[in-house]
Amino acid sequence: MSRGQLTKQAILEHAASLASRVGLQGVTIGGLADDMKLSKSGLFAHFRSKEALEVSLLEHAAARFVEHVIKPALAAPRGEPRVREVFRRWMEWPEASRMAGGCFFVAAATELDDRPGPARDVLVRQQKDWLELIANVARTAIAEKHFQKRVDPEQFAFELYGIALSYHYSKRLLSDPRAPERARVAFEALIDRAKTP
Repeated sequence: MSRGQLTKQAILEHAASLASRVGLQGVTIGGLADDMKLSKSGLFAHFRSKEALEVSLLEHAAARFVEHVIKPALAAPRGEPRVREVFRRWMEWPEASRMAGGCFFVAAATELDDRPGPARDVLVRQQKDWLELIANVARTAIAEKHFQKRVDPEQFAFELYGIALSYHYSKRLLSDPRAPERARVAFEALIDRAKTP
């Protein structure tokens, strides 16, 4: 990696952690330049605009999510073991990401849900891709005969997504010490329904 790429990577790491706490709107080129002891023009050369910075942050966070969650989960055996690994890795993501504000995507979704633009478009695509990946993992569980044929993979993905969001909000916003246990109970109920004739 070149020196410029290393600098950009360091900027994105810092900016992603900051954005998880203060939102994408709270991350500015000027503020980052001050934090990183860089000139504004030097930082601007990496991103060219606030909009490009936001898109870069979303892509950076997604790349980390792929490394920490998706790749290891897809290495698990097909079927139910892979579904379980997707869930386990996803629950560990906020801590594994080392972003101070928790799940970057939950924070970004709250901020971007009604703000049209390139950053929202990227986030929507990322989340749709994630839902489709979960649905595909459920399809392999059906193909492996771990889940019943009647299981709707998209509905399964929707419900698993709901469990994860509920877990993140309960843990971060509500400080519920039972959030991990509640998420596991909900997940096991979802798995049981998928397996029961």
